[in-house]
Formats: sequence, structure tokens, C-alpha cells
Amino acid sequence: MTRALIIVDVQNDFCEGGSLAVDGGADVAAQVSELIDERGGEFDHIVATQDWHIDPGAHFSETPDFLHSWPVHCVADSKGSRFHPDLETENVEAVFRKGQFEAAYSGFEGVLAPEDEVPTGEQKLGALDDLTTEDPVTLDDWLREREVDEVAVVGLATDFCVKATALDAVAAGYTTSVLVPYTRGVHSDGVAAALEELEDAGVELIN
Repeated sequence: MTRALIIVDVQNDFCEGGSLAVDGGADVAAQVSELIDERGGEFDHIVATQDWHIDPGAHFSETPDFLHSWPVHCVADSKGSRFHPDLETENVEAVFRKGQFEAAYSGFEGVLAPEDEVPTGEQKLGALDDLTTEDPVTLDDWLREREVDEVAVVGLATDFCVKATALDAVAAGYTTSVLVPYTRGVHSDGVAAALEELEDAGVELIN
């Protein structure tokens, strides 16, 4: 099995002090860093996703309902869109950005950030030789090129982007788990429902 860790949206705006903060977001950043430090060898690849909004339409609202519309957050190239400083990115090989011009919750909707904007890591197993530089590289493209067949998902937020990413992963045929202690949610009741939906879809919940 070739295994990847997907770190979902551990960004300043989703952590304490950000415009759409999740309680415990900064703690997730630190815990994921500890996970990588202590158990990084369990993963052949480590990637991350970012909300990266330019003009996402009704996704932004002055009167958000916090279900389908939200305060302005993770604007491209802003401080809020950057990874939280407690997230260790040295071993992140690739970053996938989503939501430029529409709402996008799943990391599988994202496209590969330019290599010089990845905050770290060295690429492994070569480039995507079958794609031209003009082709957007999706998370699925990247994982399949490296023959990944198992993914573990962590990050923010459990009931939105973590859920959507894990559901898309299992639907795409990856053996998928969510490492629940390394996630936090927006709504407590939403987290319970999200975890139930994930389990029903075949995602393994690891507590």
C-alpha cells in the first residue's frame, strides 16, 4: 500500500484570531505537526489543501448562515489564507488550492499550486510527465501518478472540508480514513452527523 496524509485547510482564518475561526484550530495545527514528527514515516507522501478565494460569489456573505454562506475568509495571497504558523510544512510535498471562483469544500476540487509557492518539501517520484504545464493538476492526478491507494485525512473543519475531502477520496476508490483527534468542527451537532455520514460511506474513523 502507498499511503498519503492529506492535511485539509489548516489556515490562519480557520484558527483562533481568523475571520472564520474553528475552536481548537490552532491546536489541530500543533497536533498535526506532532503527528508528522512522530509518525511521518507511516506516510509515503504528505500533501495539504488551502481555501484560496478570489471571487467565490455567494459563498461570501455579509449575513452568512454558516452552512452555505460565510464571512470573507482565505482570500488568495492574504495572511488569512496562509498556513497556521504552528503547522510544520517542511515535509509537505504539494499544495492544492480550491475555491477561487466558487464554493469548494473538497480538496479533490483543488489544483496544484506552483512549485515555488509550496512552503517546503521535495517532490517524490518525479513529475507528472503525461501532463503539460498548462494542464491543471488535481489532487487525484497527483495521487494516482504516485500510485497512492490509501489516504488519511486530518485538518479543518470536520463537518465541511474534511468531510467533503474524505467522501470524495472514498468515492474515487482510495482506502480512506479520518484521524478524528486531528480534526475540529464548526458545529458540534454537525460533527456527529458528518462522522456518521463518513462511516456510512466506508470511511474508517480512527480515534
